Amino acid sequence: MRVSFEELHETLRRALLKVGFEQGRADLCARLFAETDRDGVYTHGLNRFPRFLEQIERGVVDVNASPVCVEAHGALERWDGRSGPGNLNARQSMERALELSRRQGVGCVALRNTNHWMRGGSYGWQAADAGALAFCWTNTLPNLPPWGSARPLLGNNPLVIAAPRPAGHVVLDMAVSQFSYGALAAYRSRGERLPVVGGFDAEGRLTQDPAAVEESGRPLPIGFWKGSGLALLLDMAAALLAGGLATHQIPPDPLEETRLSQVFLAFDLNSLEGTETAAHVADDIVASLEGVRYPGERTLQIRLENMEQGIPVNPEVWEQVKQTRER
Repeated sequence: MRVSFEELHETLRRALLKVGFEQGRADLCARLFAETDRDGVYTHGLNRFPRFLEQIERGVVDVNASPVCVEAHGALERWDGRSGPGNLNARQSMERALELSRRQGVGCVALRNTNHWMRGGSYGWQAADAGALAFCWTNTLPNLPPWGSARPLLGNNPLVIAAPRPAGHVVLDMAVSQFSYGALAAYRSRGERLPVVGGFDAEGRLTQDPAAVEESGRPLPIGFWKGSGLALLLDMAAALLAGGLATHQIPPDPLEETRLSQVFLAFDLNSLEGTETAAHVADDIVASLEGVRYPGERTLQIRLENMEQGIPVNPEVWEQVKQTRER
């Protein structure tokens, strides 16, 4: 089933108005969700929206809260998200990092007490559209066993790196697990096996069965022990910079996942010498790949297809959200 971007956006917007969002915030929050589906990240758009509504109902997400600056040290600022909607908090934090970078060459906003940012790539595309090179990451609830353990003590702490490019931005958006839980669910729902081993089953055997990995709660970190170390340091850096919680302090229940720590780092390339030639560097690097797909290329293809043909939606979830809108 496919619907237009406009219909998806409007349906989500009206549902948010029903649960207490102010008009402008409802419009932006709904657009971020709709753009996620438009770009093919179906696990974090409409399909995640009912969980977002449930977190609002539980009081985990405060629809009226906006982040506030609590410390400023030149190009580095600490902000408190005050449990506001995660995608709005993240969008504002990246915008502030971009503002700082335009004045000082680099800007860093460390955000604490926030909620799930939904699709992390949104803020990479935001920065690249503004002509900036950007890094951002978040910690999560404990959902990834460190290398050598069967217990989920680390987060799969998504990392985004974005580089602007006139012919199509290069945007890496990845979890530190080989497959995110959203990807595991997507493979399972399609009845497909993983293309490579993605974790352990309940008996501790490596498997390509996504359902078995979900059941065991033991996904593989990328690069085995290297990914485990990366997950640890991303969590530590976010907690230290933001002055917020680390993964081991975050509730393990997905519906209670809150008070996360995140970092948004932007570099204003226009402030550097040689900007004119630098504009061609990314093109040259992509060309050197000799036609191999680069991060973000498939996103642009899916975006075009979905805008022309309509955005695929799960009929059951679509009806559920429409009922919320009409209540």
